[in-house]
Amino acid sequence: MKMIYNVEDKPKFLQMLVFAFQQLLAIMAATIAVPAIVGNGMTASAALFGAGIGTIVYQLFTKFKSPVFLGSSFAFIGSMCAAFAGATSMQLGFLGLILGAIFAGLVYVVIAIVVKFVGVNWINKLMPAAVIGPTVALIGLSLAGAAINDVFSYGPKTEDGSAFVMTTPIWISFVCAIVTFFVVVICSTYGKKMVKLIPFIIGILAGYAVALVFTVIGIYTKNADLMVIDFAPFKALVAEGVTLKTFVAVPEFTFLTALKGVKDFDWSYVATIAVAYIPVAFVVFAEHIADHKNLSSIIEKDLLEKPGLHRTLLGDGVGSMVGAIFGGCPNTTYGESVGCVAITKNASVATITTTAIIAMLISFISPFVAFLDSIPGCVMGGVCITLYGFIAVSGLKMVQKVDLEDNANLFTTAAILIPGIGGMALSIGEVKITTIACALILGIITNIVLSRKKKNIEE
Repeated sequence: MKMIYNVEDKPKFLQMLVFAFQQLLAIMAATIAVPAIVGNGMTASAALFGAGIGTIVYQLFTKFKSPVFLGSSFAFIGSMCAAFAGATSMQLGFLGLILGAIFAGLVYVVIAIVVKFVGVNWINKLMPAAVIGPTVALIGLSLAGAAINDVFSYGPKTEDGSAFVMTTPIWISFVCAIVTFFVVVICSTYGKKMVKLIPFIIGILAGYAVALVFTVIGIYTKNADLMVIDFAPFKALVAEGVTLKTFVAVPEFTFLTALKGVKDFDWSYVATIAVAYIPVAFVVFAEHIADHKNLSSIIEKDLLEKPGLHRTLLGDGVGSMVGAIFGGCPNTTYGESVGCVAITKNASVATITTTAIIAMLISFISPFVAFLDSIPGCVMGGVCITLYGFIAVSGLKMVQKVDLEDNANLFTTAAILIPGIGGMALSIGEVKITTIACALILGIITNIVLSRKKKNIEE
């Protein structure tokens, strides 16, 4: 796949700002969803800042050679909830978020050191295309339900911050989503020059405009079912009158609350955090490999060799620690970011870095955060169909290169796709092994067993 902007390329300044804003829109919904789900006083603006600074750290460790954005990890939601459940106070819970991210980051650091001295050949043997291909496809397919749920959601959000799904005029949300989808697809396929490079911005604005029309009609006819856009984020800005916070506000950084929890510190609580976070870090490591192999195939440069898996792991691990200090959420490489790179053919690391800087800056700008929060779920659903679909297809393209006439490859691929699509997941105590992790682990074991059988036959 030929890139319009390669890794080292730097678009013109104004263009880069637009490209960066597009990347931000692609990753924004998932990044701010994690703190909304966990609750306990966590905020979207702090998570956004944490994702931005975590990405900067990642880029520093990878020598600005890997075009991917780090955002809040969904894999650690259970671990984060456990941090609050096992704490004697909310302040201690916030301290637990930081301690947990440090534990998880250290897992990456240890693996990175091993990779540095041993190399990556063992990983290529452990996870060949027959394993990575279906796993990448599964990552996209596993998100399909979330995308469709978004397509049929809009209006005021529920108490946990998730989108409220309307039960009657679902055709309205479908119209907004389908307009967004087709505008993105048409701009990406038939667009020229700048239009081809910013299909997501144009698509989201088009979907938002349609949603705004429905909302205005709903307001004037007093029909709540037509009010697609929730203006509550804007109303909150002036709830106490127009003040400085209406325009600029410092995010509620995790470390500020965590410092107050030091007085409640208990070593048994540290053990609880370690058990909740460390096993999950090993699971996310496998997804780290899959994301970077997928990105490598898109930009046609092996990131596991250059800048090297040890650098991407260090960047992800340390970036996750730093991000959690500010936003509370451990970070991970985002499939949405990879999908955005693939569809727009813009692999410029300068764009990714600019996105990180913008994410940090806008976390202080109240009206902008409110605007992002007001984008209806149905509009983002239209975008996510393209993003998640591209991730799934990228995995299928890898599978195309696999000899499925060979039963070893056939059963390895099947061992990943069927449990993955079927929703196999395990819970061991406080640790939840996700569907993707279960499928990947089963695929790796199957590959090892059948590879040895194949080797014995050849000998």
